[in-house]
Amino acid sequence: MLLHVISRGKIARSPEAELVARYEKRITWPLKLTELPETGGRIPDPQTPYRTVLLDEKGKDLSSEQLADILEKWRDGGMRECRFVIGAADGHSQEERDEADLLIAFGKATWPHLLVRAMLMEQLFRATSILAGHPYHRSG
Repeated sequence: MLLHVISRGKIARSPEAELVARYEKRITWPLKLTELPETGGRIPDPQTPYRTVLLDEKGKDLSSEQLADILEKWRDGGMRECRFVIGAADGHSQEERDEADLLIAFGKATWPHLLVRAMLMEQLFRATSILAGHPYHRSG
């Protein structure tokens, strides 16, 4: 299953970009990163069955194991792509939330968008590592 991270805004050269690149190299599943302008721009239409996950303050606070379970169910259920959408500074519209398959948050705190991108990449690496039985993930 393709993991497709779609983000508003350019990450440019930054410590966050280095973290994103580090996890991009480590994730063994197919991965695509798409950057859209802060406003405008359109997410390309999918060519295959897919799910949409919004990173949103109103989302569920999932454990790494729970995220891995969801990805596994979708992958094994025939989904070909899972889109993780990080919105602009104002977040997502109610319409976007209603259309999404899942809303997730990284706790109750507000995080900078560039840091959320790096945190998401780490969680995708961790979830795929869990599914592969890799020792990277250690739950306590």
